[in-house]
Amino acid sequence: MKLLILSEHDVERLLTMEACIEVMAEALAALGRGEVHNPLRQAIRAPGAPGLLGLMPAYRGGERPYYGLKEVCVFPDNPKRGLDTHLGAVILHDGTTGEPLAFMNAAAITAIRTAAVSAVATRLLARADASVLAVIGTGVQGKSHLKAIPCVRDVKEVRIYSRSGGNCASVEEAVRGADIIVTATSSRGPILKKEWVKPGAHINAVGSSIAAARELESDLVAAASLFVDRRESTVNESGDYLFALRDGAISGPEHIRAELGEILTGTAEGRKSESEITLFKSLGLAVEDLAAAAFLYGEATRTGTGQWVEF
Repeated sequence: MKLLILSEHDVERLLTMEACIEVMAEALAALGRGEVHNPLRQAIRAPGAPGLLGLMPAYRGGERPYYGLKEVCVFPDNPKRGLDTHLGAVILHDGTTGEPLAFMNAAAITAIRTAAVSAVATRLLARADASVLAVIGTGVQGKSHLKAIPCVRDVKEVRIYSRSGGNCASVEEAVRGADIIVTATSSRGPILKKEWVKPGAHINAVGSSIAAARELESDLVAAASLFVDRRESTVNESGDYLFALRDGAISGPEHIRAELGEILTGTAEGRKSESEITLFKSLGLAVEDLAAAAFLYGEATRTGTGQWVEF
């Protein structure tokens, strides 16, 4: 059988941010309609190992069914080596026969689809007149979000802060008065305070995707209208949610206003007032990787991109 191999460059060329935003909106809507199967991810942590291996499977039915698996190693110290923190592959299988179809660079897919999902959330939740963007973190996701958010809002001012540089001297300086805030850091403790966030702002909290780390103080989570990619993932995996729960700042899953897919399918409401703070807690879902891989497989087949190998 023939197997398609897509490199980092191939993925970046075919999966444009504009296209990926629409692919992610449809994937989240399909999740909201109950059309995909997305189990919780599994993290394998070997004793003494400096990183972990994450396994993220998903299934999508329909006219062309697919199974997908992202296997990705997460090594927090990789930026010191000039490497992405997330390295691995997305494997696409035919959902009818199980035949492996493609092997794709997971770092590139993750970088683009994560920011694209934040753009979907921003399009749904940020005020229509939002124009000041603050990005905390200048790693892969910080840079990717700088490309994504202007696709859905007319950004007129960009503020950037990270420990390694930026045009602001502190997180506080960057976010005070900002309309849209992106936190894309590797911090294990909170870096964003409630008193710094203006009424009506929208926050995309992206950096923490494990239960043991958070970027937001508990009172900020409590004060915000909380939207998520998936409830089950949030209550099991989100440190921002779980720390706020343990601190007594929120009472439980009822604090989650809606999943993005529910807003997209019209079964839930997004922003209700110009003054409320909206918060999208991003964890990343296997269905997003599967949707990106299915799109890439179609585009690569159509354009002749990538390498085909006997398998």
